[in-house]
Amino acid sequence: MPDPAARDAAEEASAFSHPAVAPDASAAYGDHPDQVVDFYAPRDGGTRAPLVVALHGGAWRAPYDRQHLTPFVDFLARRGFAVASVEYRRGSDIPRQGGTAPVAGRWPETFDDVAAALDAVPDLAAVHLPQADTARIVLTGHSAGGHLALWAAARHVLPTGSPWRLPAPPALRGVVALAPIAHFGRAVELGVCGGAVTELLGGDTEYAHRAPFADPAALLPTGIATTIVQGREDRDVPHTVAEAYAEAAAKAGEEVGFTLLEGIGHFPLIDPAADACAVVSEEIAQLAW
Repeated sequence: MPDPAARDAAEEASAFSHPAVAPDASAAYGDHPDQVVDFYAPRDGGTRAPLVVALHGGAWRAPYDRQHLTPFVDFLARRGFAVASVEYRRGSDIPRQGGTAPVAGRWPETFDDVAAALDAVPDLAAVHLPQADTARIVLTGHSAGGHLALWAAARHVLPTGSPWRLPAPPALRGVVALAPIAHFGRAVELGVCGGAVTELLGGDTEYAHRAPFADPAALLPTGIATTIVQGREDRDVPHTVAEAYAEAAAKAGEEVGFTLLEGIGHFPLIDPAADACAVVSEEIAQLAW
């Protein structure tokens, strides 16, 4: 049996071994340097291709930006999709007092940015990525980005009074969430990403008040077609987190697709060299085409 730590290290090294891929165009959706969307045209030269909006992971922490996701979004572009890769404000580079990792997320800026970006993408794509068919948008995200994708698709069921609430469901074909931090209660129990969920919400004193506005498992049902792709051997975001979300959805009367990949950890889902990445592309295609 392979050593789990060695497998994780090899998978991460493979995913991060690919050179960054420059976008075909970029556009700002706000004044902050992190409020930007990169656009990738379908490499087959096609027109009116479905638009995949991608949200990167990295535990909502500042050192991890959209650059590490560029090989994955280029992979999708080579599969015939138009792609919009969203950047957003994340936590500080400096750990909290007594901590060892950079702070996870900013409240409310991380959520402000994702909401603003998703609202702006159709108009920005019309200008900067005319090949994109904005009537066929699929939202995807990996890890913390998977959380943000699920959250963005649920804004119409946010509690009344939320500044991010939409009056109607977003115009999405669906969501494909990759190893998402989808159920905050289970993620906190497991200490996912070194307590990143609690940090995202501003600490223990704010968690109970803010979780109903941020936890995808509390924002069900959405009525948006949703699929989760997860590696069974994922130790960064264990599959039980996604399973808890799927169970919550079922209790709310909603079915969530769940593809559990055997022998796969956290990073192959966004690694163009891995078979798991092709599975992700196929799941997106099923919603988009």
